[in-house]
Amino acid sequence: MEDNVFERMAKKYDTVERIELANVIVDEVRKELQNSKSKSLLDYGGGTGLVSLRLTDLVETTLVVDSSEGMLDVAQTKISRLGIANTEVLHSDFSKETPDLKVDIVLISLVLLHIPDTKEILQQLFNILNVGGKLLIVDFNKNDQINHPKVHNGFSHGELKNILSEVGFKTTDIKTFYQGERIFMNQDASMFLSTSVK
Repeated sequence: MEDNVFERMAKKYDTVERIELANVIVDEVRKELQNSKSKSLLDYGGGTGLVSLRLTDLVETTLVVDSSEGMLDVAQTKISRLGIANTEVLHSDFSKETPDLKVDIVLISLVLLHIPDTKEILQQLFNILNVGGKLLIVDFNKNDQINHPKVHNGFSHGELKNILSEVGFKTTDIKTFYQGERIFMNQDASMFLSTSVK
């Protein structure tokens, strides 16, 4: 079995810094989820649920998907503790196999940078969306200060828009919404929200 760094980090994942960053992301994503009460939300790479468990009041159902069982154990504990009735977890890695399901909204927050084949995973996420569904991507803008063999150094809006268009999305709107100190591999960085409609 391959070594999953997130399995080792699961119990200690929710640091003060990560919670603060998640709060910023939640505030931005909540604006996008207005009028989504009848919709299903899938949080891909949702980890311990830092972001999506604070959005469950805006949608009908939430599914937290992650390839780390340890992370999902932490998420499940939170769901039980908070008494969130409309949320489940699913252990899955869409880059290996995509389950047969359909949802209205997919959120992928600070996860795309960890996935080697950007186009392939975006195609999988496109495939599970209902027609008219939305893909919300939160990630870092391209950052030349960062060089790591296992992580993309962020994304340029133009390149990302092209890939999203190639996999089939009709429209994409990308905006930078936050600039922070030492938030990306200990470097100052900015985050964007990309909203694509199938």
